[in-house]
Amino acid sequence: MWEQAAGPLRVAIYIRISTDEEHQPFSLEAQDKRLHAYAGTQPGWEVVAVFRDEASGATLERPDLQRALATARAGRFDVLLVYRVDRLARSLRGLVHILDELDDAGAVFRSATEPFDTATPVGRMLVQMLGVFAQFERETIIDRVINGMERKAARGQWCGGYRPYGYEPDPATDILRPVADESPLVPLIFDMYVTGRHGAKALAGELNQRGHRTRYGKPWSAQSVLTVLRNRAYLGEVYFRGTWYRAEHHHPPLVEPDVFEQAQQIMIARGDDRSRRAASSSDYLLAGRVFCDRCGKRYLGAAAHGRTARYRYYTCFSANRYGKHACDADRLPADKLEHLVLDALITTFERTDLVNAAATDAASRFHAVHDQHRAELDTVCRELASAEAKIDRYLAAFEAGDLPQARCGDRIQALADTTAKLRRRRDELEALLADDTPSAPTEEDLATLTAGVRDAVATGEPARIKPVIERLVHEVRIRGRNHIHATFRIPPTPPTLNPQSTVREMVGSVHWTARYSNHNSAGERLERLHCAVSELREAPQSADAVPIPPVAECEP
Repeated sequence: MWEQAAGPLRVAIYIRISTDEEHQPFSLEAQDKRLHAYAGTQPGWEVVAVFRDEASGATLERPDLQRALATARAGRFDVLLVYRVDRLARSLRGLVHILDELDDAGAVFRSATEPFDTATPVGRMLVQMLGVFAQFERETIIDRVINGMERKAARGQWCGGYRPYGYEPDPATDILRPVADESPLVPLIFDMYVTGRHGAKALAGELNQRGHRTRYGKPWSAQSVLTVLRNRAYLGEVYFRGTWYRAEHHHPPLVEPDVFEQAQQIMIARGDDRSRRAASSSDYLLAGRVFCDRCGKRYLGAAAHGRTARYRYYTCFSANRYGKHACDADRLPADKLEHLVLDALITTFERTDLVNAAATDAASRFHAVHDQHRAELDTVCRELASAEAKIDRYLAAFEAGDLPQARCGDRIQALADTTAKLRRRRDELEALLADDTPSAPTEEDLATLTAGVRDAVATGEPARIKPVIERLVHEVRIRGRNHIHATFRIPPTPPTLNPQSTVREMVGSVHWTARYSNHNSAGERLERLHCAVSELREAPQSADAVPIPPVAECEP
């Protein structure tokens, strides 16, 4: 049983109205007045703070609710008072989370209109039951809204979301109406695709050459063209929750039904309909790891079909979507690029002296960063102690009557937010300081790893090669055909290269890069790596990589 501490019981009031509720039970002012009156009837209660939110109770990401919880964690009040449980949360999960936060902070929760005390097991059970009813009420409201939106769509009215290119909703009727500057382009797109037999990419290039732009002022791409071609809104229909509705009084169509149907059949025949494509997770082994150094975008897998074979390529996203005027990066044969990267990976792992040099440099950089983190932790601890002392001084001034509540309350809330951020940063730094110094694998481990990579590559099976790349290749940056910059991960112990195992960042791994030219022989690359061991600098790193990894560079 919770017992009242000596002296006045500090009470914080929380009030909320929701911007998505049509009929508010009470305004913020009415809740505030009633709660102050209720607190005045309780012996020994003293209101020390008021928190106000105008947001939905479905989410806990409400500014003043978070400030209230932060103030509770700072130990600045004993009771959180609300008018009704649903003012605090509209879901049982959210309510239980808030109650746990208050319990951990040593505060209790009270409702002015519902008789329970969360300091007791029975009280907690009752408040959770009320939370169930609050969640039921919210879900009932959601069902009513969805039913209303379905009826709205059946009447041909726009239900919100991204409007189709060429239309805009009429504010008075919510029915789509053509936009004079956009709508004439829609039938032109269908005509060029169906009658002119333009591909989506060629059609986008033609539109851009004529000076047309999308609704957002960006160049047309193959994807934006296909988005127009797939949209049944141009037949006078309205979409809502998986269903297309065509009302008696629908918006004016921009495309004839037979033309629209022909466009769908052409998309299916050309493979532009992505829903009918077969997925291939291992067709492009370096997918997601190749980047263009010219525009910064990723390289995508692409294919061309000859008379007797299918040819795979990696092509820059910008060049593929917007053409050579956006980025003139080279299109690279996929087989040759994958072979080059795997060959470089094996060559690199065979150099134990290079691995040791990289690990030594990484360790020295790790210690330097470690010292920076230690210094930052000391600073954070001092700032945290200072902020907590300021809170105590403000409270002392408020209790002595030297500061009004308006000035004192706002400042304490700001300081409580600051202390919460400082605590989080302190915890992060302590976790970083607990990490071990990165180290290179032993010669035996490295030999085992290299043998495993060679074995996987020798099979030629994508299912075995893909896990090798996912675990050991960090990224490949391409400036041109003769400037390929690969970054590899070097684990402290050899990982199990099992294609069924989960792909995860290897803790304590060392990253470095080597720059290769695809016309050099393996022997030439090895010699260049040997000559460049002393040229170490910082390499790109992933979120979980060693803070400052080393790099060994070789120019082609």
